[in-house]
Amino acid sequence: MSTPDISPTAATSPTVSTPGAHRPRPFDRVLVANRGEIAVRVIRTLKRLGVRAIAVYSDADADAPHVRLADEAVHLGPAPATESYLDPDRIVAAAVATGAEAVHPGYGFLSEHAGFARACREAGIVFVGPGDEALEIMGDKIRAKLHVAASGVPIVPGVSDPELDDAALVAAGEGVGFPLLVKPSAGGGGKGMQVARDASELAAAIGAARRVATAAFGDDTLLLERLIERPRHIEVQVLADAAGTVIHLGERECSLQRRHQKVVEEAPSPLLDAATREHIGRAACDAARSVGYLGAGTVEFLVSDVAPDEFFFIEMNTRLQVEHPVTEVVTGVDLVEQQLRIAAGESLAIAQSDVRFEGHAIEARVYAETPHRGFLPSTGAVLAWRPAAGEGVRVDAGIAEGQEITAHYDPMIAKVIAYGTDRVQAIERLDRALADTVVLGVDTNVGFLRRLIAEPDVRAGRLDTGLIDRMPEAGAGVVDPSPALVEAAARRFADDEARERLMVDAAGPTAWRTATGWRPGVVRAPEVLLAPRDHPHDVRTAAVASAADEAATEAIVRVGDDGVVWVHHDGEAAAFVRLDRRTHAQRRRDAAERGGLAAEPELRAPMPGTVTAVFAADGDTVEEGDAVVAIEAMKMEHRVVAGLDGVVRIAVAVGDLVARDQAVARIEPHAEPHAASDQE
Repeated sequence: MSTPDISPTAATSPTVSTPGAHRPRPFDRVLVANRGEIAVRVIRTLKRLGVRAIAVYSDADADAPHVRLADEAVHLGPAPATESYLDPDRIVAAAVATGAEAVHPGYGFLSEHAGFARACREAGIVFVGPGDEALEIMGDKIRAKLHVAASGVPIVPGVSDPELDDAALVAAGEGVGFPLLVKPSAGGGGKGMQVARDASELAAAIGAARRVATAAFGDDTLLLERLIERPRHIEVQVLADAAGTVIHLGERECSLQRRHQKVVEEAPSPLLDAATREHIGRAACDAARSVGYLGAGTVEFLVSDVAPDEFFFIEMNTRLQVEHPVTEVVTGVDLVEQQLRIAAGESLAIAQSDVRFEGHAIEARVYAETPHRGFLPSTGAVLAWRPAAGEGVRVDAGIAEGQEITAHYDPMIAKVIAYGTDRVQAIERLDRALADTVVLGVDTNVGFLRRLIAEPDVRAGRLDTGLIDRMPEAGAGVVDPSPALVEAAARRFADDEARERLMVDAAGPTAWRTATGWRPGVVRAPEVLLAPRDHPHDVRTAAVASAADEAATEAIVRVGDDGVVWVHHDGEAAAFVRLDRRTHAQRRRDAAERGGLAAEPELRAPMPGTVTAVFAADGDTVEEGDAVVAIEAMKMEHRVVAGLDGVVRIAVAVGDLVARDQAVARIEPHAEPHAASDQE
């Protein structure tokens, strides 16, 4: 099996080859029941195989890349996923109407929905995925743990009784011992998971996890697991055909996580040796075999960093994984093609002895999010998009310039994958690829990803699921923009102002009105007052020289409809707003009138979303740090907390839609007591 070619000319394709790739196409017409980068990735394999690709889309995705790439597309409905991508009836109807023989669900949405798979089969359409038994058992974390434990696969100690209420769960959790991880039984992706280190934290964690589970999955069943400190998260890719053949394609290291969501993944794991790889691979195959698995699946384990031969089953994902490209790159196997051929009834053309691992691959997930605001989702129009290219680089993406990133869907917009002959080369190539990735118009985590893979522990392969949380800069504060970024933004503001003056003076401008910085006998460089968009109090004064320096001319600059200037230069990106001197002076006066209070009295929504909870009534007394409002968007719940003591005035209700920076409450600080006079 040869190492895959991931040249720049194929930067957004699967770019892998599979034994037996010249076999007849498995289907003639396949509908892809998903969106974004995974829909694009599946469609590319369909086209390579000569299969007609059918896309589906919501109102928000009418002109999305996956729609343009497909051979035909079907409109599903409004933007909310519950009325489009998560509606089994609409998708089955679209498949029937277009004559699709099979439906590929991608990941997320309905990919692990047993009812959807059954509906496809009842309509005479092949569901590209496992059978009902695997979906039903492995889709329920409680059942899955009990089931694989009966097959001899080790599991993490915990509580998995769906009949227990909150009080009983707290009592049972105390019996297991702290710290504990509270997990929704349904769903995946880390959504709803909470950590509890004592009984009081457990009670609060159970309430929060139930709310998220109900909203996201329609099922508030929870399970508790002993939290293994500094664990490694390692998953094994399996393939299984209808004849009962089950093989594994090695493991992926997925320990770099934030809020239980994977951020960077690689293959192979720097922790495992060949013997342990084979041991954990056999356990994964046993888990898949126990449910008569069919297709591509992933068995996830927690592995002790100090004792790699000790591993515990977490769950099985009965679908393609986000991080599947790293396995494809080091094995040369197109997993989507394997899914399609297995679904068509073909036997695996690969035996376990055929699997070879060559080189090292590492993947970084690019999210539309704002690291310095706690990694909250970012929305807006994509003003510039330039994927990285180069030797050993692959980019899986589903965005285009002009596309609107909304709060309706997951914030992951692309994946950057790098391959090297060894781990060092793979990481170096990933860093360069991230530096070359240009996304303007929405905040992204690209800068954070570069800082992450530069961490000494990451470079050395000393990984665990808490590493990101221990990074001192992880989401705390904003990286100071470089002088080149400030200069490029200032120049754009100055140029725009000059154009506006010329338009105003179209009737006949004079030097007295149009000469910027003009003084008798000298022309001063114009000065621009600007600040980072999210830190308007961090004001900078930039003098714009008469000729652009080399760095400024190399910068990529875009201006949003709101006047915000976005700049990318030398691997950095930032957004700026311009301030006039009158506005700047007013802000300083406002700060003085607050009497030196460190916090703003207004509590504002950190992201656009839906109000899911209001924790205080209007007029209640709150203390600094108290949760006031909870807002949910893009699979994430965020709590807005009081920044000071005082009386709260609530401005929203549960169910309200709020915009980024919209005021949701106000804290009226307690009046300072008057000092006693000498006469009293």
